[in-house]
Amino acid sequence: MAWFLIAMLMILLWVVSLCKVLHASSSASKVASFLDGGFTQKKNILLVIAHPDDESMFFCPTILYFMSRGYNFHILCMSTGNADGKGNIRKEELYQACLVLKIPRHQVKIIDHPDLQDGFEVMWSHSLLSSIIQDEIANQNIDLLITFDNYGVSGHRNHRDVHHGVCRTLYERPHRDIEAWELLSTSIIRKYSGPVDLWLSVLYAHYYQRGQMHCLLNENPCKSFLVMSQHESQWIWFRKLFVSFSSYTYVNTLRKMII
Repeated sequence: MAWFLIAMLMILLWVVSLCKVLHASSSASKVASFLDGGFTQKKNILLVIAHPDDESMFFCPTILYFMSRGYNFHILCMSTGNADGKGNIRKEELYQACLVLKIPRHQVKIIDHPDLQDGFEVMWSHSLLSSIIQDEIANQNIDLLITFDNYGVSGHRNHRDVHHGVCRTLYERPHRDIEAWELLSTSIIRKYSGPVDLWLSVLYAHYYQRGQMHCLLNENPCKSFLVMSQHESQWIWFRKLFVSFSSYTYVNTLRKMII
């Protein structure tokens, strides 16, 4: 009987949390208004990821937040995701996902470099990554970077290397003229708590140093499924479960990178 009550409470909490996310338009604007004012022109934002589908599995709340507010959003993907020999297929899938996200194709750049190949044990050169990021900043007049944190959500080596590439980029810019934010990794319990994690994320961001962390709620979680489904070669049963139960489908917590 006790287990039944616990299960019912968990289901109720999940439903209440999901309803909060689905009706979060006004709340999200209040919680995460850190770029909505103070600029005469729209900012050019660059999301730096490691593989096609990273944008869909981890960063959808962030992308949807900025796209809905008219920012110029660019994606720099550091590999084709060719670990299984499907690099060319995965490139096109990323373009299709960005089409659903309404990110123009010319604002999506996918790198296919022999020293930046997909692999759990493959170490990427931080200096090479930084050089590519610097070029993209200059070519697209980027004002702000978004990427993984030091753990990279899943601990994937490529995710972590991308983070260090961004860190090196920030360090090498003499005037510190660009802002960067990292997606906060969470514990495995929080990671698979679905929309329930939004309460902890909002609370954590609220009590963190003012202006250094912001919580972005996904105002359209169903779109996350649609976006991820564009990656047909990756859209298998365990990734469908991941998108359903992952807190990253419903909420992103961004922390300002300080170098």
